[in-house]
Amino acid sequence: VAELPADFTGGVVNIETKDFPEERQLGVSLGITYNPNMHFNSDYLTYEGGSTDWLGIDDGTRALPTGADQDMIPTPINNASQAGSFIRSFNNTLGAEKATSAPDYSMGISYGDQVSIGSNKFGYILSGTYKSSRKFYDDVFYGEYQRAVPSDATQLVSATTQEGQLAEENILVGGLAGIAFKTRSTKHRLTLLHLQNGDQKAGQFNIENNSDAIGQSGYVANSDNLEYSQRSITNLLLSGEYSIGEGKWNVDWRISPTIAKMTDPDIRKTAYSEFGSNQIGFVAGAGGNPSRIWRYLDEINLVGKIDIERNYKLWDNDAKFKFGGSHVYKERDYKILSYDLQFFGSQPEWTGDANEVLTDANIYPNGPIYFASANNSPNPNEYNSNINNTAFYIANEFNATDDLKAVIGLRAENFVQRHTGRDVNFADKGDGNNLDNDKVLDALDLFPSANLTYALTDKQNLRASYSKTIARPSFKELSFAQIIDPITNRIFNGGLFPYEDWDGNLSETRINNFDVRWEMYLQGSELFSVSGFLKMFDDPIELVRIPAAQTSNEFQPRNVGDGQVYGVEFEMNKNLGFAGMKNWSFSVNTTVAFSQIEMTDTELDSRQSFQKDGETISNTRAMAGQAPFLVNTGLTYTTENKMFDAGLYYNVKGKTLTVVGGGLFPDVYSDPFHGLNFSANYTFGPKDNISLSVNVENILGDQNISYFEAFQAERQIFSRLSPYRSIGVSLGYKL
Repeated sequence: VAELPADFTGGVVNIETKDFPEERQLGVSLGITYNPNMHFNSDYLTYEGGSTDWLGIDDGTRALPTGADQDMIPTPINNASQAGSFIRSFNNTLGAEKATSAPDYSMGISYGDQVSIGSNKFGYILSGTYKSSRKFYDDVFYGEYQRAVPSDATQLVSATTQEGQLAEENILVGGLAGIAFKTRSTKHRLTLLHLQNGDQKAGQFNIENNSDAIGQSGYVANSDNLEYSQRSITNLLLSGEYSIGEGKWNVDWRISPTIAKMTDPDIRKTAYSEFGSNQIGFVAGAGGNPSRIWRYLDEINLVGKIDIERNYKLWDNDAKFKFGGSHVYKERDYKILSYDLQFFGSQPEWTGDANEVLTDANIYPNGPIYFASANNSPNPNEYNSNINNTAFYIANEFNATDDLKAVIGLRAENFVQRHTGRDVNFADKGDGNNLDNDKVLDALDLFPSANLTYALTDKQNLRASYSKTIARPSFKELSFAQIIDPITNRIFNGGLFPYEDWDGNLSETRINNFDVRWEMYLQGSELFSVSGFLKMFDDPIELVRIPAAQTSNEFQPRNVGDGQVYGVEFEMNKNLGFAGMKNWSFSVNTTVAFSQIEMTDTELDSRQSFQKDGETISNTRAMAGQAPFLVNTGLTYTTENKMFDAGLYYNVKGKTLTVVGGGLFPDVYSDPFHGLNFSANYTFGPKDNISLSVNVENILGDQNISYFEAFQAERQIFSRLSPYRSIGVSLGYKL
């Protein structure tokens, strides 16, 4: 509809926080979740963090050392007198340690009430949540595979595999405070929301690199990886609603700033390479020298909007004319700083313990170790981007006949994005790309929409709709940044970075959406519906494996050929009383979709360059991210007094293309994940104010697997994580 933003491909969801409860409410909840494979596990990996990690905030333990952000840092070569103290300012913990993991737990509290002031109402609501969770994957696998060069060789060639263990501890703290004042014809609200999240990871991996693969040196290494990510979101909402002229006019305005911050402080990777006769050490061309990375993101988002609605009569039927406007301003600052361990002389004798590296005896001047900056000046991994999006819309909701309802509208968005940043060629040689608040997107688009509902009977509708929407690249996608995942060594490259087969001009995707739906409503919540849909994509954006990068694992968002998705959806919610099970209900939602991308000449040529004997390569393929089918089903039981309910739920989606390959590299697909979950809720107590909930997730114990697929080749794993089964219990109390 015209009053909502047009930047989406599948759908948009509008979430409203509660003003205040109708009567005083106090709610308290406690929950615990147990996963037999992940919790109370003595093989769990962790490392010593800071004293405030339990709040999702680093206390400075992982902070960047003073002076490390300068163009030149002290080393034995340029500043021997300060090199030692500078190196010692880095945290010396580089290795993961084993510990026994605790179960997940959560708690929450909320309170709200209202006070009458004459005929008006003043209300408030307060809530807080705390969640602490742990995951432990004891059989993680990441793989990189290539196509074989000979046309008669179809099996994939291993380039690099990593296998090991990965542990994660996640803390989420949230708070919300809101007040509202209502009169008979007005409402004003002020709501403040803050979310704080801290995520610590520790992993140990065995790495095997195959020299038979193109661009690979061949080595074996054992790696310790330590990470921490700190994120926060603060949002303020100030809004007003007015009913004017005895309800003929309705006005709704909102102002909402949001501040988002993300810091990945001190990401550490230490990989011992094996060489010679049972020797280990650090080799730049193999597992690499120990490295440290700091990443910073600060973003502000300012939104202002007004919606005006006029109720009137059209052809003796109620109608609504709507119009309004909005402006969105976003700005992001992003920076990556990285450092590599170096040796001023020969390496010590190592035992393989990552925590032995930065002992005092090994640090300069007592030993050969010092840190060198891996940051260019100017920094190609530093950028500033900003967006101004001004929108206006008009819409009309009316009944064309007694049985035909129509909602038609037109939205206009003037979108301008500017970017300040440069690529690595400019940073190295001065002859690359350098942008200084330059426009990278600048477009005025019109987004028409039409929704028709025809009442076939009192309980049956036939709906049809058309809308035009847009998918714009994100700040990260529309940048020169190169962001490495230290665990997998996979590198994300911003879409502005040019290659010999890519010009760096990443642009928007424009979508035409067509939908038709028949629906029938029966008793209660019973529903039957059948839908058909068609989406036509102009220049869709997909994540592509960069064919030109053969010695590293690099990926980039790119516009690929035009595409389309079409299919059907069936939805049913049916009470089973006809079978003598009146307290039981069955629901199913199934979608079957067909997607197609018309390849660009560049992609087609890249695929044909490794065409195998007997293989036929057409100029079309499936769209990345689009599953061929989706199934969601549920069997639920509810007592007549609503005091107890339980349900068994199953969902799965079909094999989905996730990374587009090309040339040497095959496509990556996600394997169907069969999710079977159970939940039960029981309400009891003297005032029915105590609730007990039980949840069991992943009953089938399925795995999250992505794999490489190529013509007549055995599929090989791209990534594998095993979430296992978990059991959760929570207790709630309301006063």
